[in-house]
Amino acid sequence: MRFIRSKWGCLFLSLLAAAAVCVAAQDSAAPAAKAPSQSDEPNRLTIEVTGGDKAVPVENASVYVKYIEEHAIKKDKKVELNVKTNREGIAHVAAAPLGRALVQIIAEGWKTYGRWYDITDPHQVIKVRLERPPKWY
Repeated sequence: MRFIRSKWGCLFLSLLAAAAVCVAAQDSAAPAAKAPSQSDEPNRLTIEVTGGDKAVPVENASVYVKYIEEHAIKKDKKVELNVKTNREGIAHVAAAPLGRALVQIIAEGWKTYGRWYDITDPHQVIKVRLERPPKWY
């Protein structure tokens, strides 16, 4: 009987020691993993829209940024962000994802523009030059 009690006691102490080692290893690894993280600033994509031969800023153009959020378990989600350009022809997309995104621009009096971009920099600037549509007779 005494042998069984000491056997369970040793087993309990060894499990307790293993748990303490695991907790200590997790605590020492946490600061090392957090150190190389990027700054806490959100991603901000800037799109500059100009048009014509003189590169005049295109005001009030609709800028659509479309991308796919990939999920491991659930179905992938298609996300679309819509912003307008200001008087200088600049549109800022807050919290833009890094990766592949479709940028589409629609402005009255200009040809529609659309192109896939690989967004690698959190503060990337995309410059777009629109063209006039062909004359219809």
